Amino acid sequence: MAGYRYQALDPSGRLHKGVLETDSQRQVRALLREQGLTPVEVEGLTQQSDLPGRTSTRKPSRRRLSTAQLALLTRQFATLLGASLTVEQTMNALIEQADIQFIRQVLAGIRGEVLAGQTLARAMGQFPRVFPELYRTLVEAGEKSGQLSQVMYRLADYTEERQSLQQKTTLAFIYPGVVTFVAISVVIGLLTYVVPKVVQVYENSKQTLPLLTRTMIALSDFVVATGIYWLIAGIAAGWLFARALKQPALRMRFDRFLLRLPVIGRLVRGVNTARLGSTLAILVSSRVPLLTALHAGVGVVSNLPMKQALIETEKLVREGGSFSRSLASTKMYPPVMVHLIASGEQSGKLDQMLERVAVSQAQEIESRVTTLTSLLEPVLILFMGVVVLLIVVAILLPIFELNTLIK
Repeated sequence: MAGYRYQALDPSGRLHKGVLETDSQRQVRALLREQGLTPVEVEGLTQQSDLPGRTSTRKPSRRRLSTAQLALLTRQFATLLGASLTVEQTMNALIEQADIQFIRQVLAGIRGEVLAGQTLARAMGQFPRVFPELYRTLVEAGEKSGQLSQVMYRLADYTEERQSLQQKTTLAFIYPGVVTFVAISVVIGLLTYVVPKVVQVYENSKQTLPLLTRTMIALSDFVVATGIYWLIAGIAAGWLFARALKQPALRMRFDRFLLRLPVIGRLVRGVNTARLGSTLAILVSSRVPLLTALHAGVGVVSNLPMKQALIETEKLVREGGSFSRSLASTKMYPPVMVHLIASGEQSGKLDQMLERVAVSQAQEIESRVTTLTSLLEPVLILFMGVVVLLIVVAILLPIFELNTLIK
């Protein structure tokens, strides 16, 4: 069956909205008339072939939700379940208030699978690009323990915190990025427009131009003559670099190089550590087995050497080793994380120690990003000022020398 969203009028003229699962729009209209309603609009949310678990000739959708969209959807899901609504009622309400067609299609597909007898986690598993493995693992743990609403609240907190950290990091680099773009644009504008205009003034004079002015004119001619080629080459190089990073071996070498950089390396390590800590904390606190939690945690680590280290840790734990010693043997994660995990294993409060790891790493990242951006801003402004000053001096220097000769 497929999902259909309808609008219908009752005998008193009141508008009713909802979602029905039937085989066709004709059946939807027939069911509405049986209920004494007059169909106004019937819209298909998803076709039979688009529902998970059905045979389809289409390729699976590669679309995914943004972190903000997933966080909002999770919070709404948790709130509705916390209000004692069933999963079916929750899905109906979410479909009804969804503003994006793709989200309605996904929710309708999940609802169809749940009505067919599948668990919510398995239904979400049909949309792996929308609901990652960590998400589905937590939902499955909540269903098995009978505490789905509490688990969804924790998952909502997790997605919102992750979105907040990502947003803070992105916003912190927006201003330096804008300053850099403006600085480059101003310099290119001066070299390609202002300097050539001034050169025309000096062409008829027989004066020997200063070295700085000749250098600036040569640089301007070079930019005007080859600028478009450099732009094309830069775009091509960026595209080739992005393609090259899709190769696992090259991506591994690049990620390892990032970890060795003085400032960027610590930021990359901190971001992945905070993400892993919060992920494992919510999984362990939801009584998910440690091996299952580690397997799900692999998916949230983006740096390949750190991901490989976590895979090795999972193997060692499966062989009987302790979590803290196995993680320490990889030498990829901060010592503070290893010590807190060891303390959590000894005290039986591993989830609390993992949460402390996530909080401390997030605070450290925020502090480092703030410090880095506060240093970048004056450096970029100073650099822009120096470059513009050199161009202006190169333009005015012949005029100053001409005035000296006249005197």
